[in-house]
Amino acid sequence: MYVLVRLSQHVMSAQDTGSFLSMSFASALVQVKRNFDRFMQAQLKSIEDTKVNRKSKCGLLPYVANFEDFAKTAEAIFKNTDRRTDLDKWYTKLVGAIFEAILRNAAEHHRTPQEVIKMENFHHLYALLSELKVGVLDGLRKDAKQKYSDALKIYVTQYFGRPLEKLNLFFEGVQAKVAQGVKESEISYQMAYSKQELRKVIREYPAREVKRGLDNLYRKVEKHLCEEENLLQVVWRAMQEEFIQQYKYIEELIQRCYPGSMIVLDFSIQNILEFFSEIALSH
Repeated sequence: MYVLVRLSQHVMSAQDTGSFLSMSFASALVQVKRNFDRFMQAQLKSIEDTKVNRKSKCGLLPYVANFEDFAKTAEAIFKNTDRRTDLDKWYTKLVGAIFEAILRNAAEHHRTPQEVIKMENFHHLYALLSELKVGVLDGLRKDAKQKYSDALKIYVTQYFGRPLEKLNLFFEGVQAKVAQGVKESEISYQMAYSKQELRKVIREYPAREVKRGLDNLYRKVEKHLCEEENLLQVVWRAMQEEFIQQYKYIEELIQRCYPGSMIVLDFSIQNILEFFSEIALSH
């Protein structure tokens, strides 16, 4: 890459273009450019041909790490040179191939959830492209951020689920009755949705059991994620927000359908915040 840039500068600055030396340099430049394109084509093929070890945790894919090293070296060589367009052309091809490879390798892996592979690798790619500030890659940078965000959201939804599942099912039944015409204020007169039945379901979720379930979840997430990307706390915070949303949903329905009943869950939002914080600090 360095030879391509330096030789190009020499040829472009030559005054006697018809001299033997200038013509020799020009001929050499053509060959160097061909070698550069072959090298870049080999980089592209190595991305497309990458196979991942499906039996161990995936982590950062090799071509993502390799591209970071390549890009930083290339930027140092090509910055503010006449050959910049050559690099930019290959950048778009390489990053496009990386996008496709991440999606393909994520789908093929057996041990690490595919959303984790996408989340970690697109996060790394987004951070790198943000650091490089290459104009032609700005659209792909935004796309990487979106793919990272989407993967994070799907992973949280899949693995966090609904820790208060029976309460959610209870209130789905309540809402079905409301949809059938029963007034919210009269739901408690329905035998299956009486105050007594609600209290019975709530008793299945004492604070200590909820915290224990969250601790088990943290361990599972910890096993899925790699240390290099350091996304554990990001995922944990997203799960905390998801839990608080579910809590507020249940709390609101209790207030609407069982007003004045003094029925509350065994834990508060403040407790949830404490659970998540204590679990994160204990690992």
